[in-house]
Amino acid sequence: MSYRIILETRARKEFLDLPREVQMKIGDIFDDLKANPRPPASKKLTGQEGYRIRKGDYRILYTVNDRQSSVTIYRVGHRREVYR
Repeated sequence: MSYRIILETRARKEFLDLPREVQMKIGDIFDDLKANPRPPASKKLTGQEGYRIRKGDYRILYTVNDRQSSVTIYRVGHRREVYR
């Protein structure tokens, strides 16, 4: 079953502000999340709802809605900034 990827406005802006080579790497993760929203590399967040997945120094924070088969990405950024 394929999930639909939803980028919130803030996440879209953060993604577009990243360097081009980082955008390409993170874009690959978006494609992977369509097929498997909870890959082995993802971690459940503590203190808030959702999951995180890392790619080098960058993090993607997202929630999964199994009922609607959607993945909502709400933050994308460098690890020192994304949790603030």
